[in-house]
Amino acid sequence: MARVVETVVADYSDSIRWEIVITKKLEGAVRHAELSKKLGRPMPVPSIIINGELAFESIPSVEDLRVCLDRYLSEDMN
Repeated sequence: MARVVETVVADYSDSIRWEIVITKKLEGAVRHAELSKKLGRPMPVPSIIINGELAFESIPSVEDLRVCLDRYLSEDMN
């Protein structure tokens, strides 16, 4: 999943901040628990969260991720 994200965000320069949450580390486990609580169920692994919302529960195609990011970015500008 990280490769897809790395490929796509390179085209968006400073418009996007992203991070990998490693659930085997305490900080990542805490973040996963927070996201799961907000979602109301266990957060899928892997997944992509955009603006606090679950956007993908599995690895998207590069094109699907671009379309999704473009939609979120256009909503943020309005």
